[in-house]
Amino acid sequence: MRLRIVDAFTDRPFAGNPAAVVLLPSGPFPSDRWLGQVAAEVNLSETAFAHPLPEAPDADWALRWFTPTTEVAMCGHATLATAHVLHATGVATGTIRFATRSGILTATPAATASPLAPAPTPTTSTSTSTTQPSGATAITLDFPTAPLTPLEIPHGTGAALGATPVACYDTGPQVGDLLVELADEATVRGLSPDLAAVARLPHRGVIVTAPARTPGDYDFVSRFFGPASGIDEDPVTGSAHTALAPLWSPRLGRTELAGLQVSARGGRVHVHLRGDRTLLTGQAVTVIDGELLTAPEAN
Repeated sequence: MRLRIVDAFTDRPFAGNPAAVVLLPSGPFPSDRWLGQVAAEVNLSETAFAHPLPEAPDADWALRWFTPTTEVAMCGHATLATAHVLHATGVATGTIRFATRSGILTATPAATASPLAPAPTPTTSTSTSTTQPSGATAITLDFPTAPLTPLEIPHGTGAALGATPVACYDTGPQVGDLLVELADEATVRGLSPDLAAVARLPHRGVIVTAPARTPGDYDFVSRFFGPASGIDEDPVTGSAHTALAPLWSPRLGRTELAGLQVSARGGRVHVHLRGDRTLLTGQAVTVIDGELLTAPEAN
């Protein structure tokens, strides 16, 4: 079967967040052991596995996501990558309904890519090409909004991050991360956290955020650290934006915002807060298309 690597939340290769996508035949998922081994072998922040549901009334594909060390309940960039592969290969058209551990999630081709500003040029890239790849698509994901609960700042958070938190929030069971507001954009960009200490904090991962220094192309910045899940720093984290949207929307007085994740690769996520649902819009590009030679292992 085919294994594709897709850069998500970007319009160019080698930026955004890479995810592996494996499309499986109809029927039950292979064993969790096999899925985990494939994800560990690929060693990206997420590998998505999907199979069609021809008889299901409310979903078109079943979808699961694995880091190199564990299965997760929600992943935005790997969902975007999967939808991109299904559309780019002609397997699906229009809105795709995914059955997941977080309920039914949909992915719809955006009417136009024009509202999407280009992703920032990766700071580590040595490429001089300015050619835009064919196949970059704009897709809107419909995800549940994360319920934010203010927290007392967990002991050791400031020391782990190397910065003083302004406020902390729990993001609920589906996202499962600690959301930490920091003083300003420069602080977010300059973080060099103690990852071993971050892994000991009582959450799956840590989202850090601050308002944009000069609102314009984007409204807020973020980074994500998840060493406890095998992800030291995630380049662009779609699920985090289901928590970032309800944090920043009331403060900025708008339901449609643009977030910039300021990792080395960089990526942009456009969010539209709709009460208990958050729409995430981004683009994706396939960069590797190969063959997986190891046969699936049944449960």
